[in-house]
Amino acid sequence: MNVPSAATVGDYMTADPITIGPETGVHEAIAMLLKHQISGLPVVDEDGKVVGFLSEKDCLDAFLEAEYHESPTAFVKDLMSPEVTTVEPETGILKTAEVFSQKGFHQLPVMQQDRLVGQISRKDVIRAIQAMHSTK
Repeated sequence: MNVPSAATVGDYMTADPITIGPETGVHEAIAMLLKHQISGLPVVDEDGKVVGFLSEKDCLDAFLEAEYHESPTAFVKDLMSPEVTTVEPETGILKTAEVFSQKGFHQLPVMQQDRLVGQISRKDVIRAIQAMHSTK
């Protein structure tokens, strides 16, 4: 597969992504994932700084933990992954596809100068690859 190097994350990302705060309850977070049909949300603090990422898997883990240990569900801050893998708008589609393949993520926040500017999904990358191949 020969993917043009000119295609970038910035060409295919969703600008101004939906975010969630760390103090949000897990049930509200799940409702947001379902409403917007996405598999993950960047978690931002009151200053807009990315402090984590909440995935569908994190929500599943919280549900299982609550069921098995009969404990109440938690807040986003208790479930999110604090280590966030990100890409920049200038990152190539091929490199982004490699990150998705190696890490198993479904969504990645797009950062520019420490500011959240978008989000890209596996589907966005697949759409980009399909578009690049349909122009040949």
